[in-house]
Amino acid sequence: MKTVKRRDGFAGQQLISLPDAVWKNAIKANTVLSQLYITHIGYFPKAAFHFRDRKNGCTDNILIYCTGGKGWYEIGNRRFEVGVNEFVIIPATSSHLRYGSDDHHPWTIYWVHFSGKDMDTFNRNFNIGPFDGPRHIHANENGIELWNDMFQSLKMGFGKDNLGKASLYLYHFIATFVYPDKVSGEQDAINDRINETIRYMQQQVASTLTVEDLARKIDLSPSHFSSLFKKATGMSPLNYFIHLKLQKACLLLYTTDMKIKDVAVAIGYDDPFHFSRLFKKSMEVSPERYRGLRRKGNI
Repeated sequence: MKTVKRRDGFAGQQLISLPDAVWKNAIKANTVLSQLYITHIGYFPKAAFHFRDRKNGCTDNILIYCTGGKGWYEIGNRRFEVGVNEFVIIPATSSHLRYGSDDHHPWTIYWVHFSGKDMDTFNRNFNIGPFDGPRHIHANENGIELWNDMFQSLKMGFGKDNLGKASLYLYHFIATFVYPDKVSGEQDAINDRINETIRYMQQQVASTLTVEDLARKIDLSPSHFSSLFKKATGMSPLNYFIHLKLQKACLLLYTTDMKIKDVAVAIGYDDPFHFSRLFKKSMEVSPERYRGLRRKGNI
């Protein structure tokens, strides 16, 4: 029986891909973000038959950290094996690039695609080359914590504060691999009440909520709540809620074949035309076009 290779769809996987428009708009607001930013981030546990074949290489750097099983990658005509507690940073390249899990002992990997305005200089200064091969590292708990911080920041929405936070975490995350003995595990404190509200928004993404509903949830007046929320996130509560709805729509468009009207209903919009206009205004592409982008290379 022929084995079917696949690029994703593994039990327990976590995956976020950011549309180009998200970073384009964020960089307009804060040009510092152009230095280094996440384009895709994921976790694939026991990724049996994982395989990617990038004939034209990849425009991003790819960091893969293997915490279980085995895998491999090929760039040009060179092949490398990757084992437990080994990582590789594959620099952006136009060379043919392939990678995948071992057939008998599939790898478990944390991975991040990242890019920036001058990756050639970045890679040169940090001695990242295409044929460096994997490097061993002691169990990188700090790195995994920071991966979770990046993922949770982006999962909370694509607002400017979350993108900025994820971008700063990315520097620290990379440092845990490049300079494993020179980083600390300290993290910023989180505003519990705002975080609780955001989690509630995520749970109610198919509903209609008012500022009064959200303020009542954490025992604040609507005006005080709105002021605190905007100070913490840079967005009004309702705009943030819309942002979470659209992020959920992105996920459904990326991972399912649901009809556009059904995606709209799933995030609380009965009118698919209103949803499409809102989506295009925010993401700069239509829902149909965004869905087409998922056919392009993601890990």
